[in-house]
Amino acid sequence: MSGLDDVVAAETVLSDVDGENGRLIVRGIAVEGLARHSSFEGAALLLFEGFFADLPDARAMSATLGRARAEAFARLACRLPVLSGLPPVEALRAGLSLMPDGDDLATAFALTAASAVLTAATVRIERGAEPLAPDPERGHAADMLRMATGAEPTKAAERALDAYLATVCEHGLNASTFAARIAASTRAGLGSAVVAGLSALKGPLHGGAPGPVLDMLAEIGEPARAVPWLEAALARGERLMGFGHRIYKVRDPRADALKAAVKALMKAGGAQSRLKLAEAVEKAALDLLHRAKPGRSLETNVEFYTAVLLDALGFPADSFTSVFASARVLGWIAHAREQEVSGRLIRPRSRYVGPEPRQAA
Repeated sequence: MSGLDDVVAAETVLSDVDGENGRLIVRGIAVEGLARHSSFEGAALLLFEGFFADLPDARAMSATLGRARAEAFARLACRLPVLSGLPPVEALRAGLSLMPDGDDLATAFALTAASAVLTAATVRIERGAEPLAPDPERGHAADMLRMATGAEPTKAAERALDAYLATVCEHGLNASTFAARIAASTRAGLGSAVVAGLSALKGPLHGGAPGPVLDMLAEIGEPARAVPWLEAALARGERLMGFGHRIYKVRDPRADALKAAVKALMKAGGAQSRLKLAEAVEKAALDLLHRAKPGRSLETNVEFYTAVLLDALGFPADSFTSVFASARVLGWIAHAREQEVSGRLIRPRSRYVGPEPRQAA
């Protein structure tokens, strides 16, 4: 079947993506609860549990990840000037290829830490500033923000990034996770699996929509212009960015989780105008899409409020895919380990539809 739609290619304990009912469960926890209550470290513990024998407890997790960030920076610092000439996601891919490729917990932490370090470093370099070394004493989200922006993050900003990272860390057998599992099924190593996942994520059909959402909001500019701008875009046959999803037939539950995170961040730090614009655009877009395409399910997806949230946290639009990967690395690693434990090489068949052999003259 083209696209493998509805083909079950793996059994997993990691997440259940229920597109018909708009529900995402990550190891028994609804994504909304994960976003509200979990830190990045908590999400890592949740996903890695059962796949590594020497996993630290909750109290030691932050310190372990902190040390891993410091070690990753020491390993990669001399390579950062070379990587600085690449687009952010390509710099991340190149940097991760320099990390260990084992299948143990140390490798898992090294890849997780390097994703945050490389993403923050490329943001700094793009702005003409020197990369900042990690602070192992900080939480992962707070340190990533500090390394990227050069400023002391507020508690609200730290909580917002934690909510984002927890929300998008795992999402079933999507294209990038399937690529990671295929690589892992060959016993290539966790590093190879993560690079395979990132390479699939880089494609615009999978991980490339949050940036254009910001472009759309910037062009609309104010709530009063939402309806006429969106009507004109639909009349030109353009896609409205941040709406519609391949799996969800109703609203993407991650959109609600991130909208709540945006509201909490804006309430703590002001900047209500951006949230009001986003809400006005969302309402207008949904009304127009439901009227213009009544037979299709085009609801708000995760990318819409991803754009608003990451922009408010100070990340540039071209880094959004890398920030996303810094969260999804947890899911890729967990799926890779799950695939390794199953011991099966992923080897589907294809149906030949080419020409028959020619008869010899």
